[in-house]
Amino acid sequence: MNAFPDPGYPWQQRLPDQATLCAAYARDGYAVVRGLFGPQEVAAIAARFDTLYDEGVRLGRSFRHGNLLFRLGEDPQLGKILRMVQWPSWRDPLLDAVRLDRRFAALLAPLIGADLKQIINQMHWKPPGATKVEFAYHQDSRFRRPASAFRDLARSYVQTGIAIDAHTKASGAMKVIPGSHRRGELGLGGDGPILHQGLQDAALQAAGLDPADAVDLLLEPGDVALWSPYLVHGSGANASAQDRRLYINGYVTARNCDRGEWAFRDGRPVPLGAQPSLVHYEALHEKPEPHFLED
Repeated sequence: MNAFPDPGYPWQQRLPDQATLCAAYARDGYAVVRGLFGPQEVAAIAARFDTLYDEGVRLGRSFRHGNLLFRLGEDPQLGKILRMVQWPSWRDPLLDAVRLDRRFAALLAPLIGADLKQIINQMHWKPPGATKVEFAYHQDSRFRRPASAFRDLARSYVQTGIAIDAHTKASGAMKVIPGSHRRGELGLGGDGPILHQGLQDAALQAAGLDPADAVDLLLEPGDVALWSPYLVHGSGANASAQDRRLYINGYVTARNCDRGEWAFRDGRPVPLGAQPSLVHYEALHEKPEPHFLED
């Protein structure tokens, strides 16, 4: 399945050797595939980012409809901004097609198999000049709750992110601690939302990690990053004049997850059903209707 305006883009040539990918991922807890999506494809995704950003800001408040969530925030310099959208695939057909693109099936098969569910479908923005848009150091494993529904995290779950813009140190690129995934869950981030906290070296030191080991995950548009749910990572503010956007899709070996939407069966894409499946929104069945939230 390829839903983009450049079906002739030679993405197969961009796929890494499977053994090399698996070795890098096992060693570092992350890997990067350069140029997996072409310029025309990235431009098509970027246009959808622009459309949903405008829609989210017009809403004026955080808004939920089933698993679809527009999460807004307030920045001292820019005022009301859109921080992220969860499950935009329920709103936009192209973004839905992206998450089911055969590139992901090919990339993930040697890591977590060919029968995959999806538990993350998320758009992130860091507008230029937004001084308070950061993500504290954390591990994605902290969000896999209830624990009974998410099994064998280390070997069954992979997060992926398509860079829509250049991710540079100035624009708030993700910072990662290579090899930190081997430490298991470390309890980083405390009890508060990580998107309301900044990067803190003290948090790393308290977990027995050296802040000097953090490296910037530098990406060009169309690059795809993959990382473990136990990888320690975070990101700072965007001090550049350019957007820093990321389209995140998280996949899981189907037999090890009781939640989520099916994404691939035997490597073949599975469309969304008529009704959303339970993922992280616990009140999905009690309050599925459109409603505003308190920010």
